[in-house]
Amino acid sequence: MEHTSPSRCYALGAVSFLNARPLVAHLLGEPRVRLEFAVPSMLAEWVRGGHVDAALVPVVDLVGDPPLRAVSDACLASDGETLTVRVFTRVPPHRITRLAVDGDSHTSVVLAKLVWLEWFGYLPHTAPLDRDGPFANEDGVLLIGDKVITMRPRGFAFEMDLGAAWHELTGLPFVYAVWAMRPDGDPGDLSRLLSGSRDAGIVRIEEISRVDAPAAGWPIEIARRYLTDYMDYRLTDRHREGMALFLRKAVKGGLLGNPEEAHRRMDAAFPTGQDVPE
Repeated sequence: MEHTSPSRCYALGAVSFLNARPLVAHLLGEPRVRLEFAVPSMLAEWVRGGHVDAALVPVVDLVGDPPLRAVSDACLASDGETLTVRVFTRVPPHRITRLAVDGDSHTSVVLAKLVWLEWFGYLPHTAPLDRDGPFANEDGVLLIGDKVITMRPRGFAFEMDLGAAWHELTGLPFVYAVWAMRPDGDPGDLSRLLSGSRDAGIVRIEEISRVDAPAAGWPIEIARRYLTDYMDYRLTDRHREGMALFLRKAVKGGLLGNPEEAHRRMDAAFPTGQDVPE
């Protein structure tokens, strides 16, 4: 990357989900930023391919190939129930054999598998979700993002919020996504820029709920409570602990590929032993 200067501009990738609005609303008016949107599962490849300097990537993609490096204490997380990462099942969760998964987020798919391993001792068969279908042949469906609220599936007797499930298992927050870049990239003042945008966005949550939520299909009051009471946007020590524990458990469970190789990528993603930079 080019030498850092005060006037440096950044290309950034983000998600268009309502939960990310407090992180990106201020960036939309930032002349130094070119912001592009995609589903979470695409963003890590944008970073690796050089399409953007950094992106709001799913946590499991930090330890992809090649690994990425977190560059900010701004994040998408929940310290308990999240509302928008949920599994719907027709039978009690411990009896499902097949789970149709929303591939928009790699992290949520791995989290669902880990919850089934930890609680029920087995992995259900997973298959890509047919979003155009009625889900009639699925034991269970994993959905993420706005569609959990705006396209809520019918005919399922049971629900599991994966943020709440993780908290019950560990007592820790769950981090879904962080701003990340290539490990050889020059972060410049990007960390400060992203943290400042987060702080400015949190101040605007009432406005975001009133203006942006209806456009995304959300009732205003549910959106306000969601953004205020359910979502966390700052990586504290507890969030870092939860993120590190999730990755260790996923590696141990073989959910991130070959455990030895996954450990190598974790070491590359967090070379100083810190889960993310301060």
